[in-house]
Amino acid sequence: MTNQLLIQYFHWYYNENEQLWEKTAREARNLSALGVTGAWLPPAYKATSGGYSVGYDCYDLFDLGEFDQKGSIPTKYGTKETYLKAVKALNDAGVSTIADMVFNHKAGADELETIKVRKVDPDNRLEFISDVMDIEAWTKFTFPGRKGLYSDFVWDHQCFSGIDRSENPPEDGIFSIQNEYGEGWEEVPSTEYGNYDYLMFNDIEFRNPAVREELKRWGEWYYETCGMDGFRLDAVKHISADFLNEWLDHMKSTFKREFFVVAENWIIEGVEELDAYLQRTDGRMQLFDSILHHNLYLAGKEGEDYDLSKIFEGTLVAYHPELSVTFVDNHDSQPLQALESYVDFWFRPMAYALILLREQGIPCLFYPDLYGCKYTDKNEEGEDVEVELVALEELPLLCQIRKERAFGVQRDYLDYPSCIGWTREGVDEMPGSGFAVVMSNSNEGFKDMEIGTRHAGQVFIDALGRMAEEVVINEEGWAQFACIAGNISVWILKED
Repeated sequence: MTNQLLIQYFHWYYNENEQLWEKTAREARNLSALGVTGAWLPPAYKATSGGYSVGYDCYDLFDLGEFDQKGSIPTKYGTKETYLKAVKALNDAGVSTIADMVFNHKAGADELETIKVRKVDPDNRLEFISDVMDIEAWTKFTFPGRKGLYSDFVWDHQCFSGIDRSENPPEDGIFSIQNEYGEGWEEVPSTEYGNYDYLMFNDIEFRNPAVREELKRWGEWYYETCGMDGFRLDAVKHISADFLNEWLDHMKSTFKREFFVVAENWIIEGVEELDAYLQRTDGRMQLFDSILHHNLYLAGKEGEDYDLSKIFEGTLVAYHPELSVTFVDNHDSQPLQALESYVDFWFRPMAYALILLREQGIPCLFYPDLYGCKYTDKNEEGEDVEVELVALEELPLLCQIRKERAFGVQRDYLDYPSCIGWTREGVDEMPGSGFAVVMSNSNEGFKDMEIGTRHAGQVFIDALGRMAEEVVINEEGWAQFACIAGNISVWILKED
């Protein structure tokens, strides 16, 4: 029996001396021992800043750190050779590789083109605020460093629906490109700003059949080259869902296998929107539960004023547990990022228990919570700010409990604003399995909870060491479990 557990194996400011692909290979067996079954790696292809780019401003999808382009041969994370070694090391350790797929846009074009555009209102992209005009813009990608190896496809303005910069005349804005596939934007899931097709850089035109075919060919090449087991899809609310369905179906039918697929559709309220997307993609993918993340953020921020009994209210994991990937934080929510909403340190052990020790959803760890990190970036006022995110000392133990004990019937006691709990009964196939969790965001808390008659007479202790006393399960399978103020206890069987 195995509980799935993912890890986002990077963060936005990864700055360690050891390149990430080398560290991934070295740590693969440790991740497996922790209970990790899938590692989400960052974009592996060359981006506009070469060896410095995080990877989401992608330039050449066929350059995995192999060609001298954008000022470097390696990417920020290493070379193609070290990437392939990292993937192999993960696979050898029994950990699936989840590749980050950035389909929405390209950046760093090689040549200018004269193109026809109309400027749109950035607050209502359905409203044109100029007549059709000719501009010079960076819209042609020839990849001179690669010289046509793997693909000789040239991306030009017919491959894009919008851009945010005119070079001549020099002007910033959002420009709708007039191409042969229609005026205006594609239909996408998000209706923010009227239509949220355009996000950044050169927005890819999926109505162009040559673009769709090229991305299918690239998908085939990428899998045949690297052998990943799944995909994390970036920014799907800005992308035609029909294209993603088509691409995923193509990969499945071509290679006669199932891929694990999880998509980022970032919203913080309105689970109905996520439900509608899941219906539109018809079970082809799971979604990150950004609504639960936001609830965890609010719980940490509001302290004892937050109603813990409603922590799962309106979340995807409550609505579609089988299609939900839960997380505490990721590279978009970490400090100094655009979507900063970092869960307070005092609440992080509770937040991780809420995703790791429950039956619903597949949890995803965040790299800094395992290793810690330090970095500096500018805040909104342009000031340099130093950030230190410390590793969560309870995390390895919580992962171990998930791996070895998180089985059997779950009974919820999410019934009090400042103190909640639940139990997992365990199963015979996993000796020692089963536990009870109780947490409080206010005063010392306690819960009378049923853990099952299979544990009658057994002694339980607090695995986290917060509570010194022991608990004995009565003959009906019940006991009173407690925690200290503003904290969490996880009660496990006291081993012989």
